[in-house]
Parts: sequence; C-alpha cells; structure tokens
Amino acid sequence: MISAVLYQGIDGFDACRITGHSGQAESGRDIVCAAVSILGCTCVNAMETVCGIIPEITENDDGVLAFQLPEMNPADNAKAQILMGALKQGLSDLADAYPQYVRLSVKNTTQN
Repeated sequence: MISAVLYQGIDGFDACRITGHSGQAESGRDIVCAAVSILGCTCVNAMETVCGIIPEITENDDGVLAFQLPEMNPADNAKAQILMGALKQGLSDLADAYPQYVRLSVKNTTQN
C-alpha cells in the first residue's frame, strides 16, 4: 500500500512523505503507483520551475518521496500552497478511487 502524509503547519502545508508500493500490478505496469509518482514529482518540479521554491527532497528506490518546504515569504508560500493543494486533491482522488492501494492522511504539526 502507498501511504501519503501531508504535514500542515501554521502557514499551510509544509511537507509531504509518500512511501510504499501499491501492489496493484507488477512493476512497470502499476497505474496506481505511476499516478502517485507523477503527482509527487510534478509538485516538486513545479515548486522549483514555476515558483522558484527549492524544497529539500528525499527519494530512493524503496518507494520513498519526501520533501520539506523551506522558510519563505508570504507571497512564495501562497504559490506553494496552491501546488500543495493540487497535490492533496490528486492524492485524495486516488485514495477514493483505489482505497485498497492508497492511503492519504494529513498530520497537523502545530499541536504538541
């Protein structure tokens, strides 16, 4: 199963961690895994190329894509939140369509 966690701070979403493999099909034919991967990669790439925001990225061949947004001014954060909202919507849609393969959660990081 793929687990996607969005981390919500005071100023909106500030990080994401996607782990696991869906197991929906064999490697190279898994449309669920491909969909999640393209959502995560597009979000990170658009942060850099469209918004000029460079997140700290962790990824590996074991099915992990994680990123943390840097400290930024309110205008850049507003742009980042649009992309993070689009990521959340896409992951939510996949979790609804393929609940046996994708789980999405939001973790509030402002609570102790």
